Amino acid sequence: MNLETSPPLTETLGVLETAALLRELTAGLIGLDDFDEALSALVRITRDAIAGVNWCGFTALRAGEPVGVAASDAPMSGLDDLRYGSDTPAMDAIRLREMVRAENLATEPRWPHWRAQAGELGVHGVISAPVDVDEQVIGAINLYADRPDALTTGHQLTAMLLAEQAGLLLAAVRDRQRRSAQADARDAALLGEGVIGQAIGVIMTQRGCPPEDALEVLRSAASSLSIPLREVAARLVSTVSRPRDN
Repeated sequence: MNLETSPPLTETLGVLETAALLRELTAGLIGLDDFDEALSALVRITRDAIAGVNWCGFTALRAGEPVGVAASDAPMSGLDDLRYGSDTPAMDAIRLREMVRAENLATEPRWPHWRAQAGELGVHGVISAPVDVDEQVIGAINLYADRPDALTTGHQLTAMLLAEQAGLLLAAVRDRQRRSAQADARDAALLGEGVIGQAIGVIMTQRGCPPEDALEVLRSAASSLSIPLREVAARLVSTVSRPRDN
């Protein structure tokens, strides 16, 4: 091997490093059902996992309007928030549907207002990669470096793979969030529904538990007995309403 022509280790993002990042992202987001929490985990894991990246951010849009922003470090949040202006690398990546890279912001003519803000924060290089989440939400993941020319073609490849995986994981998070909201709405309806509401009241009185726990007791009984929830509730109400023999 010719060591003189081998690329420096700091400029090479190996397959193993990228695979480790994607595994860590999957493990960190797979159980989440809150989109904002997932974004926070995504940018934090990415910052810590990629050599040469000092900060990471995410910009999310729904129907063209900002719906979420996350920054691995709080002082950097303004760089990803489109409320402070839309002439940014993230917005270019979203609009053009392609990766945007600026190795040295000092010589970069694009995004003059954003560049000034980035310079004040010590940012000298950026890669923004578009992320397709679902039919409603799109976004961009943004990698920042504190040195000019620190972000290489290896970082571009990692950003591309990262964006693909992030899109799949965030879509799953949004799906779980929707299902959770639907379940909460169904639970709220059940809590006030006739005989089920009465049965929940009985269980709350007997056990001293909140209504959500009482509903779970009913569901568990229905599952164990393999009968509908409403029938379990009716049996319970009928039992407690039956006059006691003297």
